[in-house]
Amino acid sequence: MTYENIYLYCIIQEPSFRSFGSLGMTNRENEVHTLNYKDISCVISPASIAEIKATKKNMLSHQKVIEEVIKNYTALPVRFGTIASSAEEVRNLMMKRYHEFKNLLRAMDNKVEMGLKTFWIDLNHVFKEIAQSDRNLSQLINNLQKKKKVSLKERIYTGKEAKKALNRKREDETQKIILPLKSQSVDYVKNEIFGDNMVFNYAFLIDRRREPDFDDLVENLSEKYKNRYKFKYIGPSPPYNFVNLLIKWGSITEKRN
Repeated sequence: MTYENIYLYCIIQEPSFRSFGSLGMTNRENEVHTLNYKDISCVISPASIAEIKATKKNMLSHQKVIEEVIKNYTALPVRFGTIASSAEEVRNLMMKRYHEFKNLLRAMDNKVEMGLKTFWIDLNHVFKEIAQSDRNLSQLINNLQKKKKVSLKERIYTGKEAKKALNRKREDETQKIILPLKSQSVDYVKNEIFGDNMVFNYAFLIDRRREPDFDDLVENLSEKYKNRYKFKYIGPSPPYNFVNLLIKWGSITEKRN
């Protein structure tokens, strides 16, 4: 089969042709299938254009294909929007980087990613706790409340000190929750926090055989802290935070956070 352009999703251990159905990125009738080299394959689909826009719809389509693949395979995700000009270009890539892909597949074998975000339910109560326990911040707030007129500089300084105190409390409370989760994972990545009420945002690399145990651990933590935190648990997912192949034709980089 010959296509003008080819969209790449992931690399898997598969020596034979395998079809994943009509899930193509640019056309839902396009078949997603493997392109083989020795005992590894690149999961691809025909692409009618040479560039894919990073819209929510397209990114979800990319993710959906990889999630379908990992039901039966260990997958090395390829960065969204990666397009080759021909099947030969993809095969050359697999040939040149064969040993690298094999080593990565071995490292990620039978592993999945689980994401956990945790949020304070009552942020106002958290700030009250901080004000009660942090003497310096409490004094700053009291001084502002006593003044009839407060300068912008004073407000900014107090705000910065409150932010520092919140970050310290966030870190202290994170350690209490995160330690048992780390002990049950193969690896973990600390991701960016969004908003004051988010306590932490972690990705965990889990052995598939330990997934039920990890699920139970998260469920127990959620029950234990149900009055203080809201947990958002996502997975199993491809190991995006642990292997993300950024391909520049002629070279390939393994990106790890």
